[in-house]
Amino acid sequence: MKGQRLPSGKTPPWRTEGWSVAALCLGLVAITWAVFGQSLRDEFVNFDDPGYVSENPVVARGLTLKGILWAFSFHENNWHPLTWISHELDCQLYGLHPGEHHLTNLLLHTATAILLLLVLREMTGVLWRSAFVAAVFAIHPLRVESVAWVAERKDVLCGLFFMLTIWAYLRYARHPSSPGRYGLVVLLLALGLMCKPMLVTLPVVLLLLDYWPLQRVESPRRLVLEKLPLLALCAADCVVTLLAQKESIKPFESYALPLRLGNALVSCMVYLGQMVYPAGLAVFYPYPLTGLPAWEVALAVLLLAGLTALAWRWRRQQPWMLVGWLWYLVMLLPVAGVIQVGAMAHADRYTYLPQIGIYMAVTWLTAEWCAKWDAGRVATGGLMTAVLVALMVCAGKQTAYWKDSETLWTHALGCTKGNYDALLNLGDAMAKKGKLAEAMGYYQRALDIEPDRAEPFFNLSNLLLQMGQADKAMAQLQKALQIRPNYREAQVNLATLLLRKGQVDQAIAHYQIALQISPDYVEAHVSLATALMRKGQVDEAIAHCQTVLQINPDDAAGHFNLGIALLQKGREEQAMAQFQEASQIEPDNPLFLNKAAWTLATAQQASLRNGAKAVQLARRANDLAGGRNPAILGTLAAALAEAGQLSDAMLTAQKAVDLARAEGQQDLARELNAQLQRYQAGLPRRK
Repeated sequence: MKGQRLPSGKTPPWRTEGWSVAALCLGLVAITWAVFGQSLRDEFVNFDDPGYVSENPVVARGLTLKGILWAFSFHENNWHPLTWISHELDCQLYGLHPGEHHLTNLLLHTATAILLLLVLREMTGVLWRSAFVAAVFAIHPLRVESVAWVAERKDVLCGLFFMLTIWAYLRYARHPSSPGRYGLVVLLLALGLMCKPMLVTLPVVLLLLDYWPLQRVESPRRLVLEKLPLLALCAADCVVTLLAQKESIKPFESYALPLRLGNALVSCMVYLGQMVYPAGLAVFYPYPLTGLPAWEVALAVLLLAGLTALAWRWRRQQPWMLVGWLWYLVMLLPVAGVIQVGAMAHADRYTYLPQIGIYMAVTWLTAEWCAKWDAGRVATGGLMTAVLVALMVCAGKQTAYWKDSETLWTHALGCTKGNYDALLNLGDAMAKKGKLAEAMGYYQRALDIEPDRAEPFFNLSNLLLQMGQADKAMAQLQKALQIRPNYREAQVNLATLLLRKGQVDQAIAHYQIALQISPDYVEAHVSLATALMRKGQVDEAIAHCQTVLQINPDDAAGHFNLGIALLQKGREEQAMAQFQEASQIEPDNPLFLNKAAWTLATAQQASLRNGAKAVQLARRANDLAGGRNPAILGTLAAALAEAGQLSDAMLTAQKAVDLARAEGQQDLARELNAQLQRYQAGLPRRK
């Protein structure tokens, strides 16, 4: 068996290559940043980034004790607390500036590539082959999804702990009697599993490394026994992951087992094809629900069986072939799709760690063959350079597609057929840019592909509502609910439209249905509280607001609605405390500032009134609203009057009246005019 045994208590000769190692590490940094540096200018995309970072209020608040505790529960159908904490830390340091979040991904990926070089060299004693494997890993176009996508932080973070765990295992392998070194292996594996469950097969990878290059084969039974604690840890993580993903795991009724197995086999070969020819890479590959051609599955079986047989046959002369091939297959098992999560056939990010085994096997095999020629060294060097240059060009081009959502999904549509998810997400991107007609077209095309899906109807209803077509929006919501009655967001939106039409009882019924579907659905509790207050059921409204704050103590809307309800009960001081809490959580929300200012200006309780503070808050709310909201101008007028600035109050109130009339808000205009008359009589707004 070829490979170099690690000496014990002796400095390996390859450690004298310090300058070469340093230069190669710098080279890795250079090529990695040359490819992915452009991602620092990228935006957040509308695929998972909102749920993970850009629209996640807990993460956006940064690193807090509450946020850390929150990270250890199930969110986004996953359990990966360290990933959440890393996002929270980014928000603590950088806020919601996407470039810095991309920077963290790039730094983690670069560190993983360097560790791969160092660990592989330490295990094999071969520098240049190890460097080439690390370089291919660092810049292959299949890495783009993991590095350029903020929500895939879990990939690059677990990759770092993957390499650290192998490094710790290498130290333990030299001194297997050291409990401390073994404990470090367990700790690093546990941390890696808290980033992403992809590492559940790492104990098997360590067994493969025992075979080659570590050559710890004297006592196979001992090797297996020492992996049992690691396997137990991974088994526990599998259970936790299944619990976290139970809502997104597809049933066998819709994804039959033969289809899953066929797709898994074909995907293994697809990844190999993409490794050699990385063209047409997309963020989402639709699942072949109508089945795969029998010849594709048969060809995949033949190729997989043939490659496995070849690796086994060469296991003594070229042990790296068997190790690398099994590394690839074993690490793909968790994402092979036998337990199908989501609706994608396969994903580029799934190759992040598995393909290291292939890179290693191919590199060692090619180097061995080239070494047989007289000009083998020159040929090897030339081939390596050509491969790396080609990969850099392809990866740089692929990274550019991630600059924003529109570019990302437009490219995905160009690379795939019948891509419902790409059309839906591209429609969302267009809607966010205000291109409503284009967005509507993409949603319609998505319905053409899958007419029995509720999401396009829901999205169309949002567009119609923006266009002022409330009745048509309601009709789309009803279609969405016919298809999917447990669509909680559609239930809430329909209830809100009914509430606007004055149909309070019907609105309350739909809010309650949403809460039956999801008892902890905060938006439904908040909206139901509003509807209950319309009916005068203030105590019930307060109960729902308190439920919101039990679920999320930092929910600004919950605090605000609780304040409104408390005002209706005459508890002005408690209401003011809730308005202040809401304004602290969302300091730039004009609605919250306006209500706080109004309470300070008009409270019946004299000790609570504060004209100067009310003016300050009302001016801030008015600035945020662009000075064009008549209700907020009315609040500013009341605050000015309370502060004794009656002439300014009259001017502001007159402006509010004129603006309300111009907007057709006649009831508001009459109310504001009555206030104006009080100021003209030298009276403040309060009675």
